[in-house]
Amino acid sequence: MPRTRSTLTRPTLTRPTLTRPTQWDVLLPAGLAVLGAVELLALRPQGWGYGVALEVLACTLLVWRRRHTMLAATGAGLVLLVMPWLGPQLDDPAVPIMIWAVAVFALGRWLPDLRGLVGLLLVLLAVLADYVLVDLRHHDLSDVMFVLALMLPPYVLGRITRRLAEQKVLLEEREELVKREAVRAERDRIARELHDVIAHSVSAMVVQTAAAQDLVRSDPERTAAVLADVAETGRLALAETGRLLHVIRDEDDELGLRPGPGLADLPELVEGFRASGLRLDLDLDLDEAATAALPAGVDVSAYRVVQEALTNALRYTGDGTATLRVACSAAGISVLVTNPAGGPGPSGSGLGLVGMAERVTVLGGRLTHGLTGDGRYELAATVPVP
Repeated sequence: MPRTRSTLTRPTLTRPTLTRPTQWDVLLPAGLAVLGAVELLALRPQGWGYGVALEVLACTLLVWRRRHTMLAATGAGLVLLVMPWLGPQLDDPAVPIMIWAVAVFALGRWLPDLRGLVGLLLVLLAVLADYVLVDLRHHDLSDVMFVLALMLPPYVLGRITRRLAEQKVLLEEREELVKREAVRAERDRIARELHDVIAHSVSAMVVQTAAAQDLVRSDPERTAAVLADVAETGRLALAETGRLLHVIRDEDDELGLRPGPGLADLPELVEGFRASGLRLDLDLDLDEAATAALPAGVDVSAYRVVQEALTNALRYTGDGTATLRVACSAAGISVLVTNPAGGPGPSGSGLGLVGMAERVTVLGGRLTHGLTGDGRYELAATVPVP
């Protein structure tokens, strides 16, 4: 069955489309504004009132650091650099350093590309202007390194945080994809199981009911026996369908359900088809040790392939006969079912053959089917054993 392949690309994180800031967007700048005001009130440097106003303005801009990153973060950094022109010098309060850190971090975290470096460069140029035009003390290379040590780490941390967020989104998408694929595979498996059970049982009931119609006048007792078989087949189908539905709901196997059927159950399966009217020539060559060592998936899949093949034989055989050859050894499993073609059975949906092909292909085997030169329909499957 053709499948579409799901692909994942690296996610692109965009700035949140928020109509208003979140609680965290407000709390952090508000806390810094309060802390800065308390610090300036305690120190009371020259022009401290202007300093409080500028810090509050910078923190207000940071409230919008996620939605308008370039404008808000760069603007907050530049507003603080007006302080030396109006009063407090850069080395008087310490809270502006924390505000700069949040602003520069936002430039790295919330912009998808390297545009944040432009904002960072503008802030650095403003610092240089303050040192040259306002702070007339002697400056050297150590001052440059000090400023870079304040500005670069927050930006780098912002880029790393963004990359980790992208990887987190990618992992979540992959996890969701794995879950969807697992659900789809399980649905396909359950669909195959239900088809195998229902198709087999309904086919048997149709054949038995047709036989009962032929016998209803000539042999009432035989008709009653055939109708009893129909009822029993229906009950078995209901029980098997119920078991599958329980399996769907019982993820932890709390119900202690019996394991699925396998090659060891083939004699019982064959007797059921014979009771349904199929004259079956059986040849089982099952190595006991190899059969016991089969993986559960291989064992139940081989059983279902035989069941579906016999269901088709019962439905389409020309004279009510069929042959079944099953061999199991350490090398693998082979199944061969043949029957005369041209039976009166109704046309099917083809899902049975699709289900068999899927089972065999998943296990690394091969399935062939079609008419032979002598007018017989032949289905052959081979499954290797790991």
